Amino acid sequence: MLYQNILLIDDDEDDQEIFLTALECTGKPVQCTVLDSARKAFNQITKGELETDLIFLDLNMPLMNGQQFLAEIKKDEKLRKIPIVILSTSSNAATIEQVKQLGAGQFFTKPGRFEDLVAILDEVLA
Repeated sequence: MLYQNILLIDDDEDDQEIFLTALECTGKPVQCTVLDSARKAFNQITKGELETDLIFLDLNMPLMNGQQFLAEIKKDEKLRKIPIVILSTSSNAATIEQVKQLGAGQFFTKPGRFEDLVAILDEVLA
């Protein structure tokens, strides 16, 4: 599936920059919006201020964490169809199982190597 508008929700500025650079390296023709707050993203999406074909979501954020965001989005009939990919520092098996039960399509632990992130993005955006 070809995604045109993707959304990254991650409160870490360094991770945002690395993601955007890796995304450029894939050569995929996508537009990426970056938000540093799951609460802000949820509000913009539910109000129709932001449209996205795919969401990359970090789990560890203040105010509304990734799991809370995922649970709320999947409650909405129109929004539950948006694929959500978890990209988190967590590799805890229970956490992975929980977010998959909440409706996450894929889960990736943030890799330590830049090339591995490019490979993940290539795989998801293929």
